[in-house]
Amino acid sequence: MIKETWNQITEGQDVRQNLSKLRQDMKEGRGREAAITCISGEEERLILLLQDGDAKIRKNAALLMGDLGSQEYLVPILHAYRIEEQLFVKSSYLNAVKNFDYGQYLAFFKERLDELAEMKLTPENEKHITEEIRELSSMIISREGVLLHPFCGHDETFDIVLLTNRNFQEITREELRRLEPHAKTKVFGAGVMARVPNLNWLAEIRTYQELLFSIKGLPTCPMDAEKAAEMIVKSDLLKLLARSHEGNPPYYFRVELKCRMDHSKKSAFTRRLSSKIEKLSGRKLINTTSNYEFELRLIENKEGNCNVLLKLFTLKDERFSYRKEVIPTSLKAVNAALTVKLAERYMKEGAQVLDPFCGVGTMLIERHKAVKSNTMYGLDILDEAVEKARKNTEAAGQIIHYINRDFFDFKHEYLFDEIITNMPFKIGRKTEEEIGNLYAEFFSSVKRVLKDDGVMILYSHNAGEVRQMAPANGFVLAETFEISLKEGTYVFVLKRKIN
Repeated sequence: MIKETWNQITEGQDVRQNLSKLRQDMKEGRGREAAITCISGEEERLILLLQDGDAKIRKNAALLMGDLGSQEYLVPILHAYRIEEQLFVKSSYLNAVKNFDYGQYLAFFKERLDELAEMKLTPENEKHITEEIRELSSMIISREGVLLHPFCGHDETFDIVLLTNRNFQEITREELRRLEPHAKTKVFGAGVMARVPNLNWLAEIRTYQELLFSIKGLPTCPMDAEKAAEMIVKSDLLKLLARSHEGNPPYYFRVELKCRMDHSKKSAFTRRLSSKIEKLSGRKLINTTSNYEFELRLIENKEGNCNVLLKLFTLKDERFSYRKEVIPTSLKAVNAALTVKLAERYMKEGAQVLDPFCGVGTMLIERHKAVKSNTMYGLDILDEAVEKARKNTEAAGQIIHYINRDFFDFKHEYLFDEIITNMPFKIGRKTEEEIGNLYAEFFSSVKRVLKDDGVMILYSHNAGEVRQMAPANGFVLAETFEISLKEGTYVFVLKRKIN
């Protein structure tokens, strides 16, 4: 099929369509190798198509050369790129060039990028110039890399947003006030807004999900790429980056748009906004799809405008860096930390603690970070989970005894003060009936390992089973915390019933 298609191209039959067809056929099986063999010795025929009067034939021919990947095509494609008058074709030439060793031409590409930055944009040329700029930037960054700026702003004053569980913003706020009494705080729906004189407390708060920065002079922007870009560049964004990082521009960014647009419109808006930010900033801000240093997060509000926040990837979140390993059922580390914080007053120092469904060990590790325990045991029926739990625990610098065993077969020489666990839930092949049976067996047998005055802290997706089976098996609900109504997750604190 590939040979037949190539023959039709050389005979001038439906050249544009056959070039596209040949590229598509090359993606299947050993198609690329077959195309290389077929065209071998006739490369000049393909190169001559770069002079065709049909711009789309020139475009498809260049892309085919890029797919073939032979270095001999580089110079002809670059020549065609230099003389090409149709803007919509130029980015395709660059897309092809990416497949070759083009390092010796970087100075030329930078010069072209500067030329494009000075070019006046019109409704007719904007899309194609933007695409060409994006390809050139990507090629230069790919070859030279990104010079990342070390964060040095720990002692600076910032307006920040700590995103939290929507039901427990006050917990994070109280932690912040305790660690940084000079912080000015305000709770809102998604978390805590604050003005803080430094960030030295940051690693000590384990209950926030994400840290974002407010940009002075930029609380919101319109859902208009050109106006939004202008506002972003005129704001204090560059000043914020400069005072919190070593080194000079450019800084590398991406845009994250959270709105009700469909995917294609959202992507087009994001590309246009990124390009305009890059142009208006004089390339002090450069858009890239990888190795970016910060994210501009635009969140559509009720008025149809966007709230603008900044996510710094240069400021590393090391709170859960111990968690090197996970499995599909692993609890989010921040939810384990929140569980521990919610139930902290029921925990005692020096306790003997058991997690009967320990997974990769996150709950036990967070438990020990909050309140120092004596001996901790983790059980899991999956040997993979136990091995990963051991690695995570070693990274956390803790000692926890892990056993690859079914909880229902577990026996121990002494009883435990506390059980803390993320209860199994319906996932994969597990059915609701199987989970219900597991809960019934768990509650009927857990008393054989728990002291009479012991406490159970359960993170659960099955609130109904807990509420039904706990009192039926001699437990009282000391406290219940709703983690997520949407996900149906709760934290239950249970105590043995006193007769």
